[in-house]
Amino acid sequence: MSTAIEFPTLFSSLDLGSITLENRIFSSGHDTVMAHDGQVTDQLVAYHRARAEGGAGLIVMQVAGIHETARYTSHVLMITDDSCIPGYRRLAEAVHEHDCKLISQIFHPGREIMESQDGALPVALAPSAVPNERFHVMPRALSIELIEEIVAGYASGAARLKRAGLDGVEITASHGYLPAQFLNPHTNVRDDRYGGSLENRMRMLRETAAAVRAAVGPDFVVGVRISADERTFDGTDSSEIVQLCRTLDTDGHIDYLNVTEGTSASQSGATHIVAPMAYAAAYTAPSAAVIKKAVSVPVLVAGRINQPHEAETVLAGGQADACAMTRALICDPDMPVKAQTRRVDEIRACIACNQACIGHFHLGYPISCIQRPETGRELQFGKPTPAAHSKKVMVVGGGPAGMKAAAVAAQRGHRVTLYEAAGRVGGQVLLAEKLPHRGEFGGAATNLIAEIARSGVEVKTRTCVDIDLVRREAPDEIVVATGAVPYRPELELDDALPVFDAWDVVTTGAADLPRGRIVIADWRCDWTGLGVAEMIARSGGRKVTLCVNGNAAGEMLQQYTRNAMLAAVFEANVEIITNVRLYGADEDTVYLQNTLTSQPVLVDDVAGLVLALGHRQNDTLLRELQTLGTPVHAIGDCMSPRTVEEATLDGLRVASGI
Repeated sequence: MSTAIEFPTLFSSLDLGSITLENRIFSSGHDTVMAHDGQVTDQLVAYHRARAEGGAGLIVMQVAGIHETARYTSHVLMITDDSCIPGYRRLAEAVHEHDCKLISQIFHPGREIMESQDGALPVALAPSAVPNERFHVMPRALSIELIEEIVAGYASGAARLKRAGLDGVEITASHGYLPAQFLNPHTNVRDDRYGGSLENRMRMLRETAAAVRAAVGPDFVVGVRISADERTFDGTDSSEIVQLCRTLDTDGHIDYLNVTEGTSASQSGATHIVAPMAYAAAYTAPSAAVIKKAVSVPVLVAGRINQPHEAETVLAGGQADACAMTRALICDPDMPVKAQTRRVDEIRACIACNQACIGHFHLGYPISCIQRPETGRELQFGKPTPAAHSKKVMVVGGGPAGMKAAAVAAQRGHRVTLYEAAGRVGGQVLLAEKLPHRGEFGGAATNLIAEIARSGVEVKTRTCVDIDLVRREAPDEIVVATGAVPYRPELELDDALPVFDAWDVVTTGAADLPRGRIVIADWRCDWTGLGVAEMIARSGGRKVTLCVNGNAAGEMLQQYTRNAMLAAVFEANVEIITNVRLYGADEDTVYLQNTLTSQPVLVDDVAGLVLALGHRQNDTLLRELQTLGTPVHAIGDCMSPRTVEEATLDGLRVASGI
């Protein structure tokens, strides 16, 4: 247990209209991909129940479509008829059981359509026929009659949610969605009462707030989510957004404002929807503070607030009245109760990698967390079940897979010893954290190290496990997590050009590389190639050419993380060549082959070559142990080189079954 740490503001109550929050931690609206046919599912109920049970004061649910044209994904929740009420009622009851309040976002995307229902693109609607940059959608301008129909849809949807037992609704006017499109003079070029002056451009949202309030009455919370700064080349002027907030406050129909930043409409703006670790903690709080000074209603804020002390600083400084800690709750749903009971050291801190949360959403899969694969799988792995018989378990390998397996097995009552050949546990995480802007990634190892310590796992470092050691220890079951090693295919190389593995460059830095042009051959197209490219480019005296075996550098990464890393390498003047595979190299030339045409691609005047060609499984010990007769389980990269996400999930699954 940590020394006494208190968060007096964070754990004080807050009045939002007709309700009172027990504390000022909330989960902001985020799509979970846990809906089915537009309806609430048992999986979604279990997901939110876990966060309510963990101590969140408020959960703002993901967007709910208020009109048939609001289906921006194939898995959006819909509140266009009464069939939605029973599912929302079950969810409200599950959350309320733990003294947590429940609000749902009510939503129309306008032109921000991500995907269709059946593969055929729908007709997108917007204030005007102005296309977006990110999804390349040309919308159809809304008629007055359809605007009125959509406004009525917000009201009727809110009324259904009130009947379902929720505590309130939040009109989603952030991130370039339909109400924000009306406000923005670049996307709204109408010449009727909804366009032109700021007063006219505010009209749609003001009418929506008034209609919702009329439909739900005074004893139901109505909030608005707004982007204070859209962070894009054609965003709404921030001063107009402040004026909008003043006007909404004066109108008297809303109970709070939920402030964020960014827009879905452009690549640069979208990065701020779920900002990666390249951005500072609580970087949106100053924007919220400006709006808070302008209005009388409570102001909530979202944006990279992952730790209780960060939230306390924002709140105590008067920048906002409550803090969204959404990814923090995805990573550790018990974070609030741990903070309140002075167990801060036990909190599993989010590292803002974006891989399994927003990354899963963009791929159409239920969200999870690379550090906590139980998230999204609460129905299967909600609580560790005690083992029927305590066994002696040997875990070989101290990377994320081995540590997760060891922690879960020990939590279930097994006697676990973890063996690691290196001087410290952590595996490839210890490499990733050395790259520019990736320091927080090391938290994935730090958090797991703390978990195995609390679980009572015995750790033996600098210990190479062989079959003789296994025979002497005589474990009941063995978990092999021996990881991977760099892969080097057959290449035509001579000894004239210096060749380096990316792992070595990350470990020692760029000091050992020659001056001049450095070529990086990047097969995986993930953080390794981009991170090493920036590291070398910023070392001085070297020009970097990143050659990727894909359509884009970083294409395996979640798009917001990729875009932040791409921006960094562009600023570092890294040259990128796409769709090439490495063939060989001689004294000063690297030979590549276009993956689409098989034509040769040559890079001349090269001083050194760095190989980032992926990894191969280190499974020698695994194959030897499979001859012993003792149950052996292989997890992580020694099965197949993948990522931290699959490593921890493998560890969870195997340890849950021992």
